[in-house]
Amino acid sequence: MDLSDLQRLARFPLLPDWRLTTAELLYHMPDHPGVLQSFIWQKHDLAPRFPELGRFLDFWRREIEAPLHSVRVASAALTRPAELRYAGGQFTLH
Repeated sequence: MDLSDLQRLARFPLLPDWRLTTAELLYHMPDHPGVLQSFIWQKHDLAPRFPELGRFLDFWRREIEAPLHSVRVASAALTRPAELRYAGGQFTLH
């Protein structure tokens, strides 16, 4: 690959960084404020701003009567470099 190939590749638009995003919400139960309950939310979202998660948290604050205690977020890339490894043996056909 020479320099012109690299320059041509550099002109490609970057793909959005879509990720599988998981959020664990701990919230206070409305009838028993001293008790924490857990809720798991998962969706494909655009890193690093996570607009889908932001909309869901806005919905929660607006519509759900259970106040949030904490939110933990984890995300995993949907596309990543190929993982290659050499085989531990050799196979001969005929």
